[in-house]
Amino acid sequence: MKKNVLIIGAGGVAQVVAHKCAQNNDVLGDIHIASRTVAKCEAIRASVHEKGSLKTPGVLEIHALDATDVEATKELIGKTGVQIVINVGAPFVNMSVLQACIETGVAYMDTAIHEDPLKICETPPWYGNYEWKRAEATEKAGVTAILGIGFDPGVVNAYAALAANEYFDKLDSIDIIDVNAGSHGRYFATNFDPETNFREFTGRVWSWQNREWTQNQMFEIRKDWDLPVVGSRPTYLTGHDEIHSLSKNLDVPDVRFWMGFGDHYINVFTVLKNLGLLSEQPVKLDNGQEVVPLKVVKAVLPDPASLAPSYTGKTCIGDLVKGQKDGKDREVFIYNVADHEEAYAEVGSQGISYTAGVPAVAAAMLVATGEWDVGKMVNVEELAPRPFLKLLDKLGLPTRIRDEEGDRELSSTF
Repeated sequence: MKKNVLIIGAGGVAQVVAHKCAQNNDVLGDIHIASRTVAKCEAIRASVHEKGSLKTPGVLEIHALDATDVEATKELIGKTGVQIVINVGAPFVNMSVLQACIETGVAYMDTAIHEDPLKICETPPWYGNYEWKRAEATEKAGVTAILGIGFDPGVVNAYAALAANEYFDKLDSIDIIDVNAGSHGRYFATNFDPETNFREFTGRVWSWQNREWTQNQMFEIRKDWDLPVVGSRPTYLTGHDEIHSLSKNLDVPDVRFWMGFGDHYINVFTVLKNLGLLSEQPVKLDNGQEVVPLKVVKAVLPDPASLAPSYTGKTCIGDLVKGQKDGKDREVFIYNVADHEEAYAEVGSQGISYTAGVPAVAAAMLVATGEWDVGKMVNVEELAPRPFLKLLDKLGLPTRIRDEEGDRELSSTF
């Protein structure tokens, strides 16, 4: 059994992870939080104590760390004695943290694909450009590395695996739909780190259609969905991490990702992009100083964590899966609905951070108990989905399913 956790990162998702680890420290043991910004780690620790999240008395320590420094990360892992690393830092640090885990023999997990700061929307498959290149070394070291264990990617991968294993004999398509019907009351803000968020949408949009990679422009293809709880919502075809593993690991001709956007977001985004303010390439000012426009925009926008106190409304994220079962066509929507105000009341974060952070803790608990401690690199759809979804139900992210039998909680089948 593995115990003791190192959380890398100190944003809104890290706050959720810290609270949920604390609520389950009887399983996970000591908790350590590390970031370059120690003040943010201090704030997370204070929040955990303020809300009384520690289930049992235990270690909750903070550390300064540049996670791009492999040797420093290895040293911290050794000093703290952690056996599980939950990387919820910027996607730019994935490969260095993964390497540190391989060299120290501890379990690794992240919530998004690694990114090169100087590249956007690279040629698919994105995992093949980075993490998958370390798969052999990971297995040789006997290290469990679970990639993309947020909600999307993460939970939606488990939904796809559940559908493939139990609800279909043959898959025709998986449409992953992500709608945030909440309101934060600000003129303009992003729910995740603005730099990471904008990078998803400024390049090509890759989807898996007719068993091949297809590219479009962002906001080129719109589709309206009638979803549970949040109602009819406009979404746009975009690229996303999970498409790149599901297209490899599941036998399915079409995998698409649809994200909800309002007209206001699209208008502001379009202006910023057309002015060149979303570029990741440095520009030189009149005084000779170099700045990166995207980082300037990030600096003037609200910190996503600051949105939580005033956030209202709900999210709906799920997989609409089509295919055949027993020779008949069928359609199943497997999904979750989360509430921003409930998330803030529990852990002090908004619902988007909550849905991203809780799954990583569930995965850490399954690694700790051995159920998901597989000793190699995997994407979520390669693991047994039911133990994960059952645990998510207990941790605050219940799964629902809508099919020809109606709409119901999946927990009724556990």
